[in-house]
Amino acid sequence: MPPRLEPPSADAIALLEPFERLLMDRITLCATGDQARRAREELLRAGAWGFDTESKPTFVRDEVSDGPHTLQLATPERGYVFQLHDADCRAEAGALMAVPGIVKAGFGLGDDLRRIVRKLGVVPVGVLELNTVFRARGYRRDMGVKAAVAVLFNQRFAKSKKASTSNWASPRLTESQLVYAANDAWAALRVYQALGAPQP
Repeated sequence: MPPRLEPPSADAIALLEPFERLLMDRITLCATGDQARRAREELLRAGAWGFDTESKPTFVRDEVSDGPHTLQLATPERGYVFQLHDADCRAEAGALMAVPGIVKAGFGLGDDLRRIVRKLGVVPVGVLELNTVFRARGYRRDMGVKAAVAVLFNQRFAKSKKASTSNWASPRLTESQLVYAANDAWAALRVYQALGAPQP
């Protein structure tokens, strides 16, 4: 039986050196079908993707989110942020999530997957919840990307609270939103690779 391990504390993580981030020159925004199709050609060359979504926060009791509003996929080289307003872009994003033989790795994906099924009309395949890998290795609580980066790289993955609670349904995403969204997916891929590329 594996040992029972605890993720590092927020205070311990805060003392670490920063983890590398994708900047805008390595981030592709896909807001139309044509942009999404070009991204698809690049994505299909990779054997695994980091995966995450973002939804506009709900602040009113009983308010139901109509998210996700963005889908993020990442290869080792680039992060791709798909805005899901456009029907053609939504269709391309859904088709990517249904591609067999490519691992889609991320953290805390239960809600993401339910929303994708509802909004994109596809059941994602090849999805790997990275928390299950850490649990199998002895961690008693969900890790999340920040703790996972600290454990595997001894570095601090910075996440902007302002960006995380921003309006992801906006037709025009800011640079800080794009950097935040793309890096969540890219860091998940880096963790997946550091774990030895486990399979779903």
